[in-house]
Order: sequence, then structure tokens, then C-alpha cells
Amino acid sequence: MKSVLLAGAGFALTSLALLSAGTGGDTAEAQALANHNSAAPVDFDAGSIEVQDRADRVVLAGNVRVTQAGMTLTAARMTVAYSRQGGTEVNRLDATGGVVVTKGDERASGNVAIYDLDRRLITMVGNVQLTQRGNRLNGGRMVIDLSTGRATVDGRGAARGPDGKPIQGGTGGRVTGTFTVPERKQ
Repeated sequence: MKSVLLAGAGFALTSLALLSAGTGGDTAEAQALANHNSAAPVDFDAGSIEVQDRADRVVLAGNVRVTQAGMTLTAARMTVAYSRQGGTEVNRLDATGGVVVTKGDERASGNVAIYDLDRRLITMVGNVQLTQRGNRLNGGRMVIDLSTGRATVDGRGAARGPDGKPIQGGTGGRVTGTFTVPERKQ
């Protein structure tokens, strides 16, 4: 099942327009997860797997871990949608619940992630944090372009409660962060 559904799969990002809709916000940019091989085989590990063949999807739950070429994505749950036109091809991967993407000393986390292998994009929404060595960015939404290694963080999609106020630990629609400054020799 793993090799049929996931190896060499393309994850289509059909809901990017939904995630990027909304008002403009402050943006920040940083290098992230550069030179990732999105054509490498994908391995997974989960507490359970449910194949919903009539719906053309697979649901992975329970400490899900997906790895590809040194990049690891972990979450509480993932849904993999696929089509069977000319063979089985994965169209989309949605991860929810404490999503963390790591590669080397780079780490991105958020509430929800969508991985588009064809476009080589990872989109994360809700309480997003990107850390790289001593640097940290926080925001509401982040798009990582694996082709260029560029991440764009903005305040859109920031987690808010029913009263419209930012949830504790959220960014309030702003981008915040800390950058380390190397010691300069005089």
C-alpha cells in the first residue's frame, strides 16, 4: 500500500486559494528547507490506517510520521487524497494536529499543513513558527517553496477565538520573531 499510494506521489494544492484568501498582513521571508528532493520515496508510520477506497483517500491517525529525503512531517492525523486515472496518483496531503516539519536544524510548526509535491510547496496555517539555528519567525500562515528554499510568513490565518481576539500564544495577525546577530570582530 505504501509504495502504491505514496512513492513518487504528487500532492496537489487545491485549497491554497482558500488558505491565502483574506486581508493583507505583514510579511517576512527566510530561507527554509532548501534543495529538498520531492521525487524521493515517501515512507510513513502511524497508529492506524483507513483506506476509504470509494472516496479515493487514505486516513492515517495516531502519531503520524511521514519522511522523505531527510525531511520529516509529524502530526496527529493526515488525509491523503488520490486519483486512479492511469494508475494511482496521490493528489493532496492534509495534516492536522500539532504539525511539525523538520529537516536538519530547520523546523516549521503549525496547526494545519498541506504538502503539494508537484508544486514543491508546503503551506502551514495557524500558530506557525519557523526556527533555523538561533533565528525564529512566528505568524499566522507560512508558505515554504522547496525549489527555492524560501519561506514567506504573514499574519493571515492567525488563530483567533470566538470573540475574534488572538488565542493565547498566537500572533494576533502580526509577524514576530528573533534574529541572532553574529559577534563582530573589531
